[in-house]
Amino acid sequence: MAAYHAARTLVDAGLAAQVTLLEKMPRPARKVMITGKGRCNFTNVKDWNEFSAHVRSKANFVKSAFYNLPSQAVVDWFEGFGMPTVVERGDRAFPASHHASDVVDTLVAACHSLGVKIVTEAEVASIEPGFTVTLTDGREWKCARLIVATGGLSYPTTGSTGDGLRWAEALGHRIVPTFPSLTALVPRGYKLTEDKDLHIDRSTPLSELGQSLCGVQLKNIQLSLSIEGTETDSEFGDIDFTDGGLEGPVGFQLSRKAVKALVNGSRVSLVLDLKPGVDLTELTVRVKELWAEIEKDPRSRHVREKERCRILLGKLMPWDLIPGFTATHPEIITLERRGRADTKVWVNLVSIAKALKAWQFEIVGYVGYERAVVTAGGVSTDDFVAKTMESRVVPGLYLCGEVLDIDADTGGYNLQLAFSTGALAGLNAAKSLPSVD
Repeated sequence: MAAYHAARTLVDAGLAAQVTLLEKMPRPARKVMITGKGRCNFTNVKDWNEFSAHVRSKANFVKSAFYNLPSQAVVDWFEGFGMPTVVERGDRAFPASHHASDVVDTLVAACHSLGVKIVTEAEVASIEPGFTVTLTDGREWKCARLIVATGGLSYPTTGSTGDGLRWAEALGHRIVPTFPSLTALVPRGYKLTEDKDLHIDRSTPLSELGQSLCGVQLKNIQLSLSIEGTETDSEFGDIDFTDGGLEGPVGFQLSRKAVKALVNGSRVSLVLDLKPGVDLTELTVRVKELWAEIEKDPRSRHVREKERCRILLGKLMPWDLIPGFTATHPEIITLERRGRADTKVWVNLVSIAKALKAWQFEIVGYVGYERAVVTAGGVSTDDFVAKTMESRVVPGLYLCGEVLDIDADTGGYNLQLAFSTGALAGLNAAKSLPSVD
């Protein structure tokens, strides 16, 4: 998007300057290909007032960029280049085909239409003020204006290995400490690990508890985040238990604050409310009513208490959640020994209601950059002019997107920030050339 808007500005000014895009990977926009599980939620069409509430860092800094290229303008831009779009629940925009490759192809075609030169397998080793860009194979490129749009550290297999952060720091810019965001949070006992490292690789094997929960998807729940025993945030929506841990839309929303707290040495827990629509008193009454119905049912006459408990839980939650729920809540079953060979099983209905309203998970770690959606932190925005994206430290240098200390929620917000800041950087980099009016 930066390359396109730089070229568009030059063409409109009648200037024959060349815009060159140096791409580290064999093909451009590898990360875009995997966004939205390959469907590519490329923007969110909320207006600024609603959109900005989802920007977790430096919302004021990106305001000018957003107004220069708002989300509806991004939709119009893609449609103008022949890519039909659809807007789904939550104001999320996708290519109508639901193929991320259409987004990539449109971006590449748009650049080529204006003469942008895309050089692949061009890994940059260093940048010298001036600007001389030296590749790892020894080739050099010289330019009057330079835009760094390398992303952060997330999904390094797509090429995002923090190169831009290193170059910016070498050129004198300040770096806000980075950490993974929009990532899976790992509850205690979910993985087979005794490692004290907070970063728990996604490939770490699941424990028996993790296996019992993995694959479960829950809708319309309330998830609350507690740090050092104090609730700091709460979200309503959907969560997923995966091979990484607890994630999904609501898990991701809370992950930024959770990871930051963990990194700072704080105790972190999540509290899951499976029945947010009713209070504990109402739920307790409902649980007791359901239990009475089960006891009266002739089919339950010769069924043991533990099996009746499973039938009860099946009326209160998805069946595939029951093993994990019972494993983490042993208090819902009480064994009363009446003699050497006589044991009475009691189902604690009040305990079941309490557990449904407050299922607590102690969080011991998180999945790192290998599968985190975005990088929080980055090059300090204090070193850049919000209205142009130009460096205050190195004139002629522009940064945009995730390499900067800007990040947002899941739902198309991060790609929109990348497109908006990229467009503004491209526009101003080209406008600042001496021969452009």
